[in-house]
Amino acid sequence: MDIQVRVWRQQDSSDKGRMETYDVKDISPDASFLEMLDVLNEKLILDGDDPIAFDHDCREGICGACSMVIDGVAHGPEKATTACQLHMRHFKDGDKIDVEPWRAAAFPVIKDLVVNRGNLDKIIAAGGYITAPTGAAPEAHATPVPKKDADLAFEAATCIGCGACVAACPNGSAMLFTAAKVAHLGLMPQGQPERDTRVLDMLQAQDDAGFGGCTNMGECSQVCPKGIPLTLIGRLNSDYRKALRKQI
Repeated sequence: MDIQVRVWRQQDSSDKGRMETYDVKDISPDASFLEMLDVLNEKLILDGDDPIAFDHDCREGICGACSMVIDGVAHGPEKATTACQLHMRHFKDGDKIDVEPWRAAAFPVIKDLVVNRGNLDKIIAAGGYITAPTGAAPEAHATPVPKKDADLAFEAATCIGCGACVAACPNGSAMLFTAAKVAHLGLMPQGQPERDTRVLDMLQAQDDAGFGGCTNMGECSQVCPKGIPLTLIGRLNSDYRKALRKQI
């Protein structure tokens, strides 16, 4: 395949940034999107140019580090995947592809396609933990958990914190991320002691970090590579209202 990519280049957070166009030739349809960028970077290095900075780690679709917007869609046009698991066969020979970083005020650009997602860690630090002394591993089924709750908690816990929900949201909201982190602890018996303070503190940390408000657009769940459902935001809102009433 021969393709053309327009990539966002930005030296640092103070740089204005711009789109630059590159031709990439003889790419295998079985190559991943990141492998295509590797080939392009090899060419740029041989030509004496600065390679494109992009984040990545496991390249197995489970860490979410490969955060980039491809043709206007977080992680690319293939539904429920990460950029590292997006393959070039989803594009056509001769395509022109736009590649940009996450666009959100809470995710400042470090360089090119790399953004600082540390504000998500601040939300976790505000309440994403339990204080119950767990000690050694308990016996199986020592703490009864209804299967419905266990399934919902597991579903929420699959969130990998990639930030695609923020990038896709017109408001730059992290509500789906926060809802997943609140729910996967709030649904389990071990997470009950901090249930009220958790939701209050994590939402406050979300606001303090500069994320936008949620207006239930639903774009977040559409691009989530792990399929975190929008219903978790409703659960978070319910927990938030109950926690506020207890403070009155």
